[in-house]
Amino acid sequence: MSEAVTDRTINGIPFIDFGDFGDGSSPAALAIGRKFFAACKDTGFAYLINTGIPQATVDEMFQWSRRFFALSKADKMSAPRPQEGWWHRGYSGVGKEQIDQDSQPASGPAKPAAAALPKTTPDYKESFDLGSSAPGARLPNIFPPPHVLPGFEDACLAFFDAGRALQGTVLTALALGFENAAMPRDFFVPFHTEAANQVRLLHYPPAPLSSFLSGERGRVAAHTDFGTGTLLFQDPADTRGGLEVETRADEWVCAPPVKGAVLFNIGDLLMRWSNDVLRSTSHRVTGVFAPKDGDGAAADPDEIVEGRFSIPYFLGPDAHAVIECIEGCHDPADPSSKKYAPITASAYIDMRMTANYT
Repeated sequence: MSEAVTDRTINGIPFIDFGDFGDGSSPAALAIGRKFFAACKDTGFAYLINTGIPQATVDEMFQWSRRFFALSKADKMSAPRPQEGWWHRGYSGVGKEQIDQDSQPASGPAKPAAAALPKTTPDYKESFDLGSSAPGARLPNIFPPPHVLPGFEDACLAFFDAGRALQGTVLTALALGFENAAMPRDFFVPFHTEAANQVRLLHYPPAPLSSFLSGERGRVAAHTDFGTGTLLFQDPADTRGGLEVETRADEWVCAPPVKGAVLFNIGDLLMRWSNDVLRSTSHRVTGVFAPKDGDGAAADPDEIVEGRFSIPYFLGPDAHAVIECIEGCHDPADPSSKKYAPITASAYIDMRMTANYT
């Protein structure tokens, strides 16, 4: 591995090169796992490179996303998201979801700083969600009829499988990093057997800058993710980005798209699992940017903020997996050192998802 690559950062977010990781059994894999764990502990985010997912696969999925969101409203609504907030499958129109932080349980430590931010603007975005197609999947998929967009379902499910393969590498690397817990490298595997993951195709439509400046519209307010972690695929054709990450120093920094890289972040369930050793990090998507020319000139409120596409891949434990403090992440002589009560993955995620649609 090149030190020039592995030491690279953008706005304090490090790059982790998985090129020599293999099956996780080599000394090189251990070094990568320790570096990855340190990044997750220090920032909650990391750019992953040489992940095994070709850039062409990512590019193709973004093309499918563009085709889907370019459909008529009637065609998109042929795969409607169910009324139940926890059933995160199918199409959800602009303004239907409102990111909410108030649904987190009162037990445990204080919420992330993002939770203190008011919900003042609607989420100006539309989405399509999908998951496992395996028989007996807890949340059946809802795709448009094949004639609406031929090939779309197969492309989505192939991308789901590619992300699940990367999930195995990521979870192995995390386990290698838990030095104090001394856990086996396959520790997380039994908790992630059901492919309880979620792919979300996101489209942020273009809108006048004035609507974002006035608070009439927003993209996604500051929040943390719910599950084990998130693999975020950002459109490499997007020159403006929009994702911002809150640092441990309570400052907001940009996390721009990087061709060939997947952005990973810690989710709330992993934070509970690790007893805050690994903390989820607040992030948001904004429609307000610095001037393109960088000369400090005032933004033109009549400017049209370009549309944006992204594809988060949410890693989730099995529905009935009980998330409780990992041994080695608390003081065994002090039961009160466990900051969170045990909870099943489905109970926690359903609670958080329902709050976003009420």
